[in-house]
Amino acid sequence: MKHFLYIKDIPTSDLKKILLDAKKRKSKRTKLSTLEPDKDNPLKGKLLVQMFEKSSTRTRLSFYLAIRQLGGGALTLRSNELHLAKGESLADTAKILSTYGNAFMLRTDSDEKLKKFKKNITIPIINGLSPSSHPTQVLSDIFTIEEIKRKSISKLKICWIGDANNNVINSLIEASVKFSFKLNIGCPKKYEPNKYLLKWAKKNNAKIKIFNDTKNPAKGSDVVFTDKVISLNDKVNKAKKLRKFKNFKVDKNVMSYAKKDAIFLHCLPRGSEVSNEVFLGKQSKVWEQALNRVYVQKSILLYCFGILR
Repeated sequence: MKHFLYIKDIPTSDLKKILLDAKKRKSKRTKLSTLEPDKDNPLKGKLLVQMFEKSSTRTRLSFYLAIRQLGGGALTLRSNELHLAKGESLADTAKILSTYGNAFMLRTDSDEKLKKFKKNITIPIINGLSPSSHPTQVLSDIFTIEEIKRKSISKLKICWIGDANNNVINSLIEASVKFSFKLNIGCPKKYEPNKYLLKWAKKNNAKIKIFNDTKNPAKGSDVVFTDKVISLNDKVNKAKKLRKFKNFKVDKNVMSYAKKDAIFLHCLPRGSEVSNEVFLGKQSKVWEQALNRVYVQKSILLYCFGILR
């Protein structure tokens, strides 16, 4: 049994095993319908319990399909529907989840809560998103990049434009260390990455450069990422923050600095941080990116169950 909480805590060799397994499983599904299980049916009879404290579209759908395609089933819960919201202890809730389920995926508004569940649960736990991290999203994004580019991400230059202090860029920074790829970040001043995470990354030989414009980070990039300026449950002056980012919109001009065959990625949902021309254009691979979460999360589940070797 293994947990999947933060990319920085998972050995690179294990992360690569997950990606390789996802590639193999995706290639074998060309003749299978959406809910038809993989031929080996590796998680037959297993139950994944999903709990959401935040809204979700892609994480909810992709984990549901992932466990179903592995032969198991999923139960989706909202935290406000449980006695946990009425005073039952987290420790007792974790014991109940361990009694009924075989794996637990949590999308939470608290990293501390994620750690407490890990301490008290006796089944694998997966971080489906926390305030500081979105590891399943970023590992899936690496899968998408390598699939489209047909080369290791270690040979590519990745660009991030926008708010550099959110959960997706945090996991991307961790991944840049694990997979040894160049990461250029373009963001306004005071919206740079978490200083403690940067210190860890630099200590581990990260290839990260930070700019306060869009031209320099995008120049010569193979991939351009962005994310919503106003994140889910962001407790800020939204109008003021949007003004800060008015010059950090990914548009045709920004993409012109990247390589001609560069691709655009966005974890969704989108806002004003990308133009329609780019989002709906030929360089955009957001729909492939979203679908690939199913395949990578299947392999993450197998990793957590100890089936990957």
